[in-house]
Amino acid sequence: MAKPKSPEALVDDFRADIDRVRAEVGKMIVGQEDILDGVLICLIAGGHALLEGVPGLGKTMLVRSVAEAMHLEFSRVQFTPDLMPSDILGTTVIAEDDDGHKEFEFRPGPVFANIVLADEVNRATPKTQSALLEVMQEHSVTVGKTTHKLEQPYFVLATQNPLEMEGTYPLPEAQLDRFLFKLHVGFPSRDELHSILDRTTGNERPSLEPVLDRARILEMRSLARDVPVARHVQDYAIRVLEATHPDRDSATDLVRRFVRFGASPRGAQSCLMAAKIQALFDGRFAVGVDDVRASAKPALRHRVILNFEGEAEGASTDSILEEILEQTRETAK
Repeated sequence: MAKPKSPEALVDDFRADIDRVRAEVGKMIVGQEDILDGVLICLIAGGHALLEGVPGLGKTMLVRSVAEAMHLEFSRVQFTPDLMPSDILGTTVIAEDDDGHKEFEFRPGPVFANIVLADEVNRATPKTQSALLEVMQEHSVTVGKTTHKLEQPYFVLATQNPLEMEGTYPLPEAQLDRFLFKLHVGFPSRDELHSILDRTTGNERPSLEPVLDRARILEMRSLARDVPVARHVQDYAIRVLEATHPDRDSATDLVRRFVRFGASPRGAQSCLMAAKIQALFDGRFAVGVDDVRASAKPALRHRVILNFEGEAEGASTDSILEEILEQTRETAK
């Protein structure tokens, strides 16, 4: 019988696997290391990610590359105003066999994959957005009286364009809260643009090899949940969450002025789960306050709802969260 590995050995294996995924995806994607790490954190945590960025920054290619490197089934859905729930979930049709017998048969939609890219998700109507909500939360699809479970790991990555707001349906707060992270995809640097052009304007296209499989990803997910969190670190995450609420004593000046509603308890869950994985990325089997700090903005920025003055002044939730992190002490008074 094989001797169980020590936590240190498990962490080393975890880091080695993550480094292999980074290297494999790096064959196709130039830069965007923080975005890739954010996507990997969401995937390992069992959550979902919302990517915001202008078109042409490689969001689709990044997700497709992650799916290839992890040997996961990939599906892409282009959201449009006329997209119906059945277009993404699937539908029941009447099928006829060779003997002429007819019966109802369910034809799965594109959400039946391991990684689903919901492109420009805010272009779909609220009816279609709510259909995706069950898939994200329950990891299942209900058609009629039958519930179809989705294969694990299951990960939805949605994108939205911050520039073209005409003809869009802003995501409701309840659906935004289902995303573990909201990631901002920035414009590449000049050196990165040179590398992008070198790779995309020639004859050779890099080919990716799978370096992980489903079973290993689920093992990594289980390890992440086993990472211990000291009470004072968990308390720090709670105090950061509380400071996003304008009616709390710990609220900062910007929160009291610009925030209508603070982040939900799911925000603290997301922040702490991401902090555990961040610690594993750094080779540690314990969460520190710095891990919570690193996870706070992507985990909370879409959960802080601005008031009218905040919207009118163009206040940034990131700047509000930065002030909170600066003013929240590592240990409570």
